[in-house]
Amino acid sequence: MNAETAPSRYTVGIDLGTTHCVLSYLDAAAAQAGEAVSDILPIPQLTAPGSVEDKSQLPSFIYLAHEAELAVDELVLPWDSQPPIIVGTLARDLGSKSPLRLVSSAKSWLCHGDVDRHQPLLPLNSPEDVARISPVEATFRYLDHMRRAWDHRFPDNPLVDQDVTITVPASFDPGARELTAEAAARVGFCHLTLLEEPQSAVYHWIGASGEDWRKQVSVGDIILVVDMGGGTTDLSLVAVDESEGELSLNRIAVGDHILLGGDNMDLALAYRLKAKLEGEGKALQPWQIQAVVHGCRHAKEILLSDEGAGSVPITVPSRGSKLLGATLRTELTAEEVREVLIDGFFPRVSIDDRPRQGPRGALKQIGLPYAQDAAVTRHLAYFLNRHQGAAERLTGGGETDGFIKPAKVLFNGGVLKASAIATRLMEVVNSWLLESNAEPAVLLEGMDLDLAVARGAAYYGYVRRGEGVRIRGGIASSYYVGIESAQPAVPGMEAPLQALCVAPFGMEEGSDAEVQNHEFGLVVGAPVRFRFFGSTTRRDDLPGTLLDYWEPGELEEFPEIQVDLPVTDRTPGDVVPVRLASRVTELGTLCLEAISTRGGERWRVELDVRAG
Repeated sequence: MNAETAPSRYTVGIDLGTTHCVLSYLDAAAAQAGEAVSDILPIPQLTAPGSVEDKSQLPSFIYLAHEAELAVDELVLPWDSQPPIIVGTLARDLGSKSPLRLVSSAKSWLCHGDVDRHQPLLPLNSPEDVARISPVEATFRYLDHMRRAWDHRFPDNPLVDQDVTITVPASFDPGARELTAEAAARVGFCHLTLLEEPQSAVYHWIGASGEDWRKQVSVGDIILVVDMGGGTTDLSLVAVDESEGELSLNRIAVGDHILLGGDNMDLALAYRLKAKLEGEGKALQPWQIQAVVHGCRHAKEILLSDEGAGSVPITVPSRGSKLLGATLRTELTAEEVREVLIDGFFPRVSIDDRPRQGPRGALKQIGLPYAQDAAVTRHLAYFLNRHQGAAERLTGGGETDGFIKPAKVLFNGGVLKASAIATRLMEVVNSWLLESNAEPAVLLEGMDLDLAVARGAAYYGYVRRGEGVRIRGGIASSYYVGIESAQPAVPGMEAPLQALCVAPFGMEEGSDAEVQNHEFGLVVGAPVRFRFFGSTTRRDDLPGTLLDYWEPGELEEFPEIQVDLPVTDRTPGDVVPVRLASRVTELGTLCLEAISTRGGERWRVELDVRAG
């Protein structure tokens, strides 16, 4: 927000989810009067051809209809008589019958560094007559639909003039954050902040609990935040500390970006039904399996609800009698759901178990890099072991007995609404604690798992104005740039690579760091490549720390950035002596700046993953 600009009336939180989007808002004036309660914007959307309804969630789906598929008057929205694209409930439902025209999982594609997210990729594997769109474009469309819905309801307070916080996975790298911010900038947001989803869930818990949150935790407690939505599993640790006699919160660790969530579960159920049908002599085409996935999503929610049901019928669409003879029907039972989901995704494992990694084939189709191991509990065991040193300041540097032990657990995400899944996960975590003679963890209650992230983001906007409790943390990784060693060349081998820390773990957004006592040579005026790395475990490296060796898995390399640094009055290919400085923007992206030590020239490289 510009210093000259008066604070907006509303603070707005947008949960830009893999399967649903939610917009929450808080009236700042009412909040200051002691009524800090966030509301959810009812989002008008097509639910059937010619039918518009208000819903609290906007399904994150886009349907690219054939020009003759729907009449123009069947697509009218309150703010547009000819919308260019179908977003939301109708898109999801039409896509269940014609999946090759359905855009989904755009959020997961935003962090896929092996493809150009600006290129029209989606729907993946669709026929040539379907006009594809890019993941960035899809993200823009979701945000733009919510902007229009807001402006329709609050015409005197346009959304682009409000303080907007968009949530992203804690494990999003700076490139994925930058692409999210780019889509938001296209919408026109002027006062934008990005917030980690697990932190947003904690903010919602604080806001919903009022002052009672202080009674539910104690100094030294570690809160394990498990956020499992449609596309990802996001793990974070928040420590309860004390500052000036008051309880304070500090995010001390985040997990890897794990593409494992409700989408994987729906696919697993679909393949279970495929095997059942094949046992009856009925084969399915690949496009039909995609349609069954959408049916399983709905059936799963029914069968995992507290009321439950014995089974839910599933209809498999057909393209005519010549293909299958008739529409196929089967059913998904509660027993199958429990066997596939509870035991398959949340098995009882040891705290020493690790995610299984099998050999990968040399050739594969372009697709999302899903987790190889579907067992969430193994990923969680690895996370707690890997970050055992995250709470050393709270424990005085004492031993953590192999893994970090949470005292409290906070759940978020639609998957964990199912009591059977939540119960199994708590049982597994507490079995680990019991074996280590630790007290069982307590589940923090009072969360609306579908709406918590959006509500927490709206509350965070209020906190940024100096109210309430702020979670400290800064960036969730240490960042490094690759430096080619000056050792003599060896035939057939690249020059040895070192990793220079340019931004330490916990560096606050909006702050700068300078690499002291190091001078490097920068190639200008010619194509060059920058290699960047990140680490969520190396917490003590300061700017200027130069690594010539690191353990496997300790540093994660991002897609390289290829640039041609501009020059004037220099020969292309010149090597310029420079010193390095970095800045973490308010959006959590990283800017690396090379400053000439002799001429004052500056070159900037942003750590993002855009092609070129």
